[in-house]
Amino acid sequence: MVITFSTTFAPTLEANTMNQKFLSWLIILALVITWGSSFILIKRGLEYFSAIEVGAIRVVITFLSLLPFALPKLGKITKTDFYWLSLSGIMGSLLPAFLFALAQTGIDSGTAGLLNSLTPLFTLIVGFLLFGLKSRLINIVGVFVGLAGAIGLISVSGGNAFSFNLKYSSFIVLATIFYAINVNLIKAKLKHINSLTITSITFFCAGIIASIILFSMTDVVEQLQNEPQAWIGLMYIAILALIGTALAMIAFNLLIKITSPIFASSVTYLIPLVALMWGFSDGEYFSLQHIIWIAMIIGGVVLVNKKKRLLPTLLSTSSGNT
Repeated sequence: MVITFSTTFAPTLEANTMNQKFLSWLIILALVITWGSSFILIKRGLEYFSAIEVGAIRVVITFLSLLPFALPKLGKITKTDFYWLSLSGIMGSLLPAFLFALAQTGIDSGTAGLLNSLTPLFTLIVGFLLFGLKSRLINIVGVFVGLAGAIGLISVSGGNAFSFNLKYSSFIVLATIFYAINVNLIKAKLKHINSLTITSITFFCAGIIASIILFSMTDVVEQLQNEPQAWIGLMYIAILALIGTALAMIAFNLLIKITSPIFASSVTYLIPLVALMWGFSDGEYFSLQHIIWIAMIIGGVVLVNKKKRLLPTLLSTSSGNT
């Protein structure tokens, strides 16, 4: 069968393609800046609140912003799906929010952003070990290259001893492992549910737990009542939650729909550069050695993403969820 286009339809099709391509690059740029800036916003929030408070506030604000989307979906979700969504919320949203805040009490925001790039590497490992994901030799080589780069980066970051850096960096490593479990979990158990439902329900589950922690285990309410400066910290965390998590995830889901998973996953390679620039502008320690280790991490991620073996649709959400 031969399909022909009229002369009036062809320019419209070309214009739509151009508009879609422009929108795609606009979303990529916005996501890179937004997710790359998450780590400096966490750092600013920690100037006013503890790590536990920063993590709880971040999740609660995101939970409240997505609540209008979650409530209509609750009655339509089966008990089995709700179980997996709850687990996804804890693994992919709740625990990483606290772990990243805890990590940045001891390491620079730039280093935190760079170590976040380990998510694709652990996605391969977790997928292979727990979910039967098949991988190629080049993917496995990428894991070792990326991990070697991470160890090197930890050893030179912040001007502190390796043992000190490792203690706090381990929180981010653990967070990226949770991200990796969550990515594989969504692929295996929740692929029949649309992305907005997954995002809103997972934060509904995580938000209830975070709310209990925030209002029963912290003094945030008293701080906001008695310390006017605390509202500045709240503003930073609110920006992180509303723009860096809720809106960014919606934009990322749109990007996947109008382009390809491979194009969308390119965010993974650019987020660390923005995080590093923020850290450098904030006076964080940086040397030529960083470039070598950064290149190894990014190189490892490239090798891990080689071909179509590795869930490229979700590897960037690390962020996302950062």
